[in-house]
Amino acid sequence: MIVVIGEILIDIFQDYQRIGGAPFNFAFHLKKLGFAVRFFTRVGNDRNGRRIIDMLKKNGFSEADIQIDSRYPTGTVRVDLDKQGVPHFDICENVAYDHLDINISDMLDAGGAEMIYFGSLLQRTDSGCRQVQRFLSRKTDSTLCFCDINMRPPHVNVHAVAGSLQHADLLKVNEAEFADIQRTFDGPAATGDVMPWLMESFKISAVALTRGSRGSSFYNRDGEINIPSVPGIPIVDTVGAGDGYAAVLAAGCMQQIPWEETIRQASRFAARICGIAGALPDDENFYDDFRPLIKGDSNGR
Repeated sequence: MIVVIGEILIDIFQDYQRIGGAPFNFAFHLKKLGFAVRFFTRVGNDRNGRRIIDMLKKNGFSEADIQIDSRYPTGTVRVDLDKQGVPHFDICENVAYDHLDINISDMLDAGGAEMIYFGSLLQRTDSGCRQVQRFLSRKTDSTLCFCDINMRPPHVNVHAVAGSLQHADLLKVNEAEFADIQRTFDGPAATGDVMPWLMESFKISAVALTRGSRGSSFYNRDGEINIPSVPGIPIVDTVGAGDGYAAVLAAGCMQQIPWEETIRQASRFAARICGIAGALPDDENFYDDFRPLIKGDSNGR
C-alpha cells in the first residue's frame, strides 16, 4: 500500500482547465499502473470540489479518504506556459487542502503503508507543517518515506523543507530546488560536494535529480547513474512531467527493479507526459507500454 498525502486542485490554463496537484498526479499514475494507493486530501464544498470527487471515484479512489471543507474553497492554480511549454504557477492561498486533517489511525494503521509520499506545498502553513512532521515521525521503520520537495516560491516554509529532508529516505528534486536547498542550508560551494553533503547531512538514502532537457541523475550508496533525456517527442507542455517521473521512480522502488532501468523508464514516462496537454492522459492506453515493465518480473537490486 502506498499512502499519498497532499493537495488536489484545479489547474487553470489559458484555454482549458485540468484537475492536478503533484500528490494527486503521482497517486493517479500509480493507480493506473496497478498499485494499491490511498490518497488523502481535502476539497471545498463547491463546484470544483464536486468535480474532483466525481473524478476520483470514477478512477477507483476511496471517497472516504477525501475530506470536504465547508469553509475554505477547493484549491486552484493559474498556469501560464512560456514558448517552450514550461509552466509558471500562481497558487491560491488559504484553500481547503491547507486545512487537511491528518489522522494517523486512518492513514497508517488501516493502510499498512509500505511507502508514504509527501511534498512541501501542503506544509506551507505552520499548522500544515506541524501535522505532516508529526505524521511522519510516527511511521514504522519499515515504511519508506518518498519526499518530492516541490518548492514553489513564495509558498516555501523553510522549517518544513528541513523536516521533510530529515524524514526522506528517497528524495526527488529538480535543479532549481537543489540549488535553493544548497543556499538555504549553507551547503558547500563546490558543485561536486553538494550531493554528498545533502545525503550525509539529512541521512537520505537515495536522491533523484531531474535536469529537464538534460535528463536526470540518481545517487545512492552505490554511486551515480546518469540518464539522458528522451529525444524525438514533441513537447506540448512540461506540466506534471516531474510527477510522472516520481511515480515510475516509486513503482520501480516498490518492485525492486534495478535502479538504472527504473530511472530510464521514469525518464521515458516523463517525456511521454510532455507530449500531452496537462499532467494526466485522457487515454487509458497511455499506460500500456509501462505496466509490463513495472509489474513484470525483475532481477532485483
